[in-house]
Amino acid sequence: MQGSANLNVMIKAARKAGRSLVKDFREVENLQVGSKAPGDFVTKADMAAEKIVHEELTAARPHYGWVGEETGEVEGSDPTRRWIVDPLDGTTNFLHGLPHWAVSIALEHKGEIVAGVVFDAAKDEMFVAEKGAGAWMNDTRIRVSGRRQLIDSVFSTGIPFGARRTLPAMMQDLAKLMPQCAGVRRWGSASLDLAYVAAGRYDGYWEREVNAYDIAAGIILVREAGGFVESLRESGDIFADRSLIAGNGEVFTKFAETLRRR
Repeated sequence: MQGSANLNVMIKAARKAGRSLVKDFREVENLQVGSKAPGDFVTKADMAAEKIVHEELTAARPHYGWVGEETGEVEGSDPTRRWIVDPLDGTTNFLHGLPHWAVSIALEHKGEIVAGVVFDAAKDEMFVAEKGAGAWMNDTRIRVSGRRQLIDSVFSTGIPFGARRTLPAMMQDLAKLMPQCAGVRRWGSASLDLAYVAAGRYDGYWEREVNAYDIAAGIILVREAGGFVESLRESGDIFADRSLIAGNGEVFTKFAETLRRR
Protein backbone atom coordinates (compact mmCIF):
# COMPACT_ATOMS: atom_id res chain seq x y z
CA MET A 1 0.00 0.00 0.00
CA GLN A 2 1.25 3.48 -0.91
CA GLY A 3 0.28 5.45 2.18
CA SER A 4 0.40 9.12 3.09
CA ALA A 5 3.31 10.71 4.91
CA ASN A 6 1.36 10.45 8.18
CA LEU A 7 0.66 6.76 7.67
CA ASN A 8 4.32 6.06 6.90
CA VAL A 9 5.31 7.81 10.14
CA MET A 10 2.83 5.62 12.02
CA ILE A 11 4.12 2.42 10.44
CA LYS A 12 7.71 3.35 11.23
CA ALA A 13 6.83 4.07 14.88
CA ALA A 14 4.86 0.84 15.24
CA ARG A 15 7.70 -1.25 13.80
CA LYS A 16 10.29 0.35 16.05
CA ALA A 17 8.16 -0.16 19.17
CA GLY A 18 7.34 -3.70 18.02
CA ARG A 19 11.01 -4.61 17.74
CA SER A 20 11.58 -3.41 21.30
CA LEU A 21 8.61 -5.41 22.57
CA VAL A 22 9.67 -8.60 20.77
CA LYS A 23 13.07 -8.37 22.40
CA ASP A 24 11.49 -8.09 25.85
CA PHE A 25 8.90 -10.76 25.03
CA ARG A 26 11.70 -13.28 24.60
CA GLU A 27 12.71 -12.57 28.20
CA VAL A 28 9.22 -12.22 29.59
CA GLU A 29 9.98 -14.17 32.77
CA ASN A 30 12.59 -11.60 33.75
CA LEU A 31 10.38 -8.54 33.21
CA GLN A 32 9.84 -6.29 36.19
CA VAL A 33 6.12 -5.99 36.71
CA GLY A 34 4.11 -3.37 38.56
CA SER A 35 0.38 -3.59 39.18
CA LYS A 36 -1.91 -0.69 38.26
CA ALA A 37 -5.01 -2.60 39.38
CA PRO A 38 -5.95 -6.25 39.89
CA GLY A 39 -5.38 -8.07 36.61
CA ASP A 40 -4.17 -4.91 34.83
CA PHE A 41 -0.40 -4.84 34.62
CA VAL A 42 2.13 -2.37 33.38
CA THR A 43 5.68 -3.34 32.53
CA LYS A 44 8.89 -1.60 31.73
CA ALA A 45 8.46 -2.97 28.22
CA ASP A 46 5.09 -1.23 27.91
CA MET A 47 6.50 2.11 29.05
CA ALA A 48 9.53 1.78 26.78
CA ALA A 49 7.30 1.08 23.77
CA GLU A 50 5.12 4.11 24.46
CA LYS A 51 8.25 6.27 24.79
CA ILE A 52 9.45 5.04 21.38
CA VAL A 53 6.10 5.74 19.72
CA HIS A 54 5.81 9.14 21.36
CA GLU A 55 9.30 10.18 20.30
CA GLU A 56 8.79 9.03 16.71
CA LEU A 57 5.40 10.67 16.27
CA THR A 58 6.16 13.95 18.02
CA ALA A 59 9.45 14.31 16.18
CA ALA A 60 7.58 14.05 12.88
CA ARG A 61 4.46 16.00 13.90
CA PRO A 62 5.30 18.09 16.99
CA HIS A 63 2.10 20.14 16.76
CA TYR A 64 -0.32 17.17 16.97
CA GLY A 65 -2.04 16.23 20.21
CA TRP A 66 -1.52 12.91 21.94
CA VAL A 67 -3.52 10.34 23.90
CA GLY A 68 -1.55 7.39 25.28
CA GLU A 69 -2.50 4.58 27.64
CA GLU A 70 0.35 5.25 30.04
CA THR A 71 1.05 8.97 29.53
CA GLY A 72 -2.51 10.24 29.25
CA GLU A 73 -3.63 13.18 27.11
CA VAL A 74 -1.51 16.08 25.88
CA GLU A 75 -3.09 18.85 23.83
CA GLY A 76 -1.15 19.91 20.74
CA SER A 77 -0.85 23.33 19.16
CA ASP A 78 -2.99 21.92 16.34
CA PRO A 79 -6.31 21.23 18.12
CA THR A 80 -7.76 19.37 15.12
CA ARG A 81 -5.34 16.43 15.10
CA ARG A 82 -4.20 13.97 17.72
CA TRP A 83 -2.54 10.57 17.96
CA ILE A 84 -4.38 7.87 19.94
CA VAL A 85 -1.92 5.18 21.04
CA ASP A 86 -1.82 1.91 22.92
CA PRO A 87 1.82 0.78 22.81
CA LEU A 88 0.99 -2.71 24.08
CA ASP A 89 -2.58 -3.89 23.68
CA GLY A 90 -2.74 -7.32 25.26
CA THR A 91 -0.41 -6.73 28.21
CA THR A 92 -1.70 -9.73 30.16
CA ASN A 93 -1.05 -12.00 27.18
CA PHE A 94 2.44 -10.52 26.88
CA LEU A 95 3.22 -11.17 30.54
CA HIS A 96 2.04 -14.77 30.29
CA GLY A 97 4.11 -15.52 27.22
CA LEU A 98 1.10 -15.64 24.88
CA PRO A 99 2.05 -14.27 21.44
CA HIS A 100 -1.14 -12.26 20.90
CA TRP A 101 -0.59 -8.54 21.49
CA ALA A 102 -0.11 -5.47 19.34
CA VAL A 103 1.00 -1.88 18.98
CA SER A 104 -2.01 0.28 18.10
CA ILE A 105 -1.71 3.80 16.64
CA ALA A 106 -4.56 5.94 15.28
CA LEU A 107 -4.72 9.46 13.90
CA GLU A 108 -7.81 11.51 14.65
CA HIS A 109 -8.71 14.64 12.64
CA LYS A 110 -11.61 16.83 13.75
CA GLY A 111 -13.11 14.01 15.77
CA GLU A 112 -12.82 11.37 13.04
CA ILE A 113 -10.30 8.53 12.86
CA VAL A 114 -8.57 8.98 9.50
CA ALA A 115 -5.69 6.49 9.74
CA GLY A 116 -4.85 3.45 11.81
CA VAL A 117 -2.06 0.95 12.33
CA VAL A 118 -2.23 -2.27 14.36
CA PHE A 119 1.10 -4.14 14.41
CA ASP A 120 1.18 -7.74 15.61
CA ALA A 121 4.94 -7.86 16.08
CA ALA A 122 5.03 -11.46 17.31
CA LYS A 123 3.56 -12.65 14.00
CA ASP A 124 4.94 -9.80 11.85
CA GLU A 125 1.45 -8.79 10.67
CA MET A 126 1.02 -5.08 10.00
CA PHE A 127 -2.62 -4.02 9.61
CA VAL A 128 -3.04 -0.52 8.17
CA ALA A 129 -5.88 1.63 6.91
CA GLU A 130 -6.39 5.19 5.78
CA LYS A 131 -9.63 6.97 5.00
CA GLY A 132 -10.62 6.25 1.41
CA ALA A 133 -7.64 3.95 0.73
CA GLY A 134 -8.89 0.60 1.97
CA ALA A 135 -7.43 -1.73 4.58
CA TRP A 136 -4.31 -3.85 4.22
CA MET A 137 -2.34 -6.54 6.01
CA ASN A 138 1.31 -6.28 5.01
CA ASP A 139 1.03 -5.96 1.20
CA THR A 140 -2.36 -7.66 0.83
CA ARG A 141 -5.72 -5.88 0.61
CA ILE A 142 -8.12 -7.20 3.22
CA ARG A 143 -11.91 -7.33 3.35
CA VAL A 144 -14.46 -8.33 5.96
CA SER A 145 -15.95 -11.79 5.59
CA GLY A 146 -18.93 -12.52 3.40
CA ARG A 147 -20.84 -14.80 5.77
CA ARG A 148 -24.55 -14.07 5.82
CA GLN A 149 -25.94 -16.10 8.72
CA LEU A 150 -25.25 -15.80 12.45
CA ILE A 151 -25.17 -19.58 12.78
CA ASP A 152 -22.18 -19.72 10.41
CA SER A 153 -20.34 -16.83 12.08
CA VAL A 154 -17.60 -16.63 14.70
CA PHE A 155 -17.46 -13.57 16.95
CA SER A 156 -14.92 -12.16 19.37
CA THR A 157 -15.33 -10.15 22.54
CA GLY A 158 -13.61 -9.00 25.70
CA ILE A 159 -14.87 -10.59 28.91
CA PRO A 160 -14.44 -8.31 31.94
CA PHE A 161 -11.76 -9.36 34.40
CA GLY A 162 -11.76 -8.86 38.14
CA ALA A 163 -14.90 -7.34 39.62
CA ARG A 164 -15.82 -5.19 36.61
CA ARG A 165 -19.38 -3.85 36.79
CA THR A 166 -20.09 -4.91 33.19
CA LEU A 167 -19.72 -8.63 33.89
CA PRO A 168 -23.48 -9.32 34.35
CA ALA A 169 -24.29 -7.53 31.08
CA MET A 170 -21.60 -9.51 29.28
CA MET A 171 -23.03 -12.78 30.59
CA GLN A 172 -26.39 -11.73 29.19
CA ASP A 173 -24.75 -10.90 25.85
CA LEU A 174 -23.25 -14.38 25.66
CA ALA A 175 -26.53 -16.03 26.60
CA LYS A 176 -28.30 -14.18 23.77
CA LEU A 177 -25.64 -14.68 21.07
CA MET A 178 -24.06 -18.08 21.63
CA PRO A 179 -27.12 -20.24 20.81
CA GLN A 180 -27.35 -18.45 17.44
CA CYS A 181 -23.72 -18.49 16.24
CA ALA A 182 -20.81 -20.80 15.44
CA GLY A 183 -18.69 -19.63 18.36
CA VAL A 184 -17.30 -16.79 20.46
CA ARG A 185 -13.59 -16.17 21.08
CA ARG A 186 -11.88 -14.12 23.81
CA TRP A 187 -8.23 -13.53 22.91
CA GLY A 188 -7.43 -10.51 25.03
CA SER A 189 -6.51 -7.79 22.52
CA ALA A 190 -9.23 -5.43 21.29
CA SER A 191 -7.10 -3.94 18.53
CA LEU A 192 -6.38 -7.39 17.09
CA ASP A 193 -10.02 -8.43 17.46
CA LEU A 194 -10.96 -5.52 15.20
CA ALA A 195 -8.07 -6.20 12.83
CA TYR A 196 -9.27 -9.80 12.53
CA VAL A 197 -12.79 -8.61 11.70
CA ALA A 198 -11.27 -6.41 8.98
CA ALA A 199 -9.34 -9.40 7.63
CA GLY A 200 -12.39 -11.68 7.61
CA ARG A 201 -11.01 -13.96 10.33
CA TYR A 202 -13.85 -13.02 12.66
CA ASP A 203 -17.30 -12.08 11.43
CA GLY A 204 -17.92 -9.61 14.24
CA TYR A 205 -16.72 -8.24 17.57
CA TRP A 206 -18.26 -6.42 20.51
CA GLU A 207 -17.08 -5.19 23.87
CA ARG A 208 -18.27 -3.15 26.82
CA GLU A 209 -16.14 -0.74 28.88
CA VAL A 210 -13.32 -0.44 26.37
CA ASN A 211 -10.88 2.47 26.03
CA ALA A 212 -10.41 4.68 22.97
CA TYR A 213 -6.73 3.81 22.65
CA ASP A 214 -7.60 0.10 22.43
CA ILE A 215 -10.06 0.46 19.54
CA ALA A 216 -9.34 3.68 17.62
CA ALA A 217 -7.05 2.15 14.99
CA GLY A 218 -9.22 -0.94 14.66
CA ILE A 219 -12.32 1.11 13.91
CA ILE A 220 -10.93 2.49 10.66
CA LEU A 221 -9.53 -0.92 9.74
CA VAL A 222 -13.02 -2.43 9.86
CA ARG A 223 -14.69 0.45 8.05
CA GLU A 224 -12.10 0.58 5.27
CA ALA A 225 -12.40 -3.20 4.90
CA GLY A 226 -16.12 -2.81 4.19
CA GLY A 227 -17.53 -3.44 7.66
CA PHE A 228 -19.67 -1.50 10.10
CA VAL A 229 -18.82 -0.17 13.56
CA GLU A 230 -21.26 1.41 16.01
CA SER A 231 -21.73 1.93 19.72
CA LEU A 232 -23.51 -0.92 21.46
CA ARG A 233 -26.11 1.68 22.42
CA GLU A 234 -28.12 2.41 19.30
CA SER A 235 -27.28 5.90 17.96
CA GLY A 236 -24.68 6.24 20.72
CA ASP A 237 -21.11 7.52 20.56
CA ILE A 238 -18.44 4.83 20.63
CA PHE A 239 -15.83 6.74 22.59
CA ALA A 240 -18.28 8.40 24.98
CA ASP A 241 -20.11 5.13 25.66
CA ARG A 242 -16.87 3.11 25.79
CA SER A 243 -18.55 0.28 23.92
CA LEU A 244 -18.78 -0.91 20.35
CA ILE A 245 -20.07 -3.53 17.99
CA ALA A 246 -18.39 -4.31 14.66
CA GLY A 247 -19.12 -6.75 11.88
CA ASN A 248 -19.40 -7.47 8.21
CA GLY A 249 -22.25 -5.91 6.28
CA GLU A 250 -24.15 -9.17 5.93
CA VAL A 251 -24.57 -10.12 9.59
CA PHE A 252 -24.16 -6.76 11.32
CA THR A 253 -27.86 -5.88 11.57
CA LYS A 254 -28.87 -9.23 13.07
CA PHE A 255 -25.77 -9.28 15.29
CA ALA A 256 -26.57 -5.80 16.65
CA GLU A 257 -30.25 -6.59 17.10
CA THR A 258 -29.39 -9.71 19.08
CA LEU A 259 -27.07 -7.90 21.51
CA ARG A 260 -29.34 -4.86 21.88
CA ARG A 261 -32.43 -6.92 22.60
CA ARG A 262 -33.66 -6.42 26.15
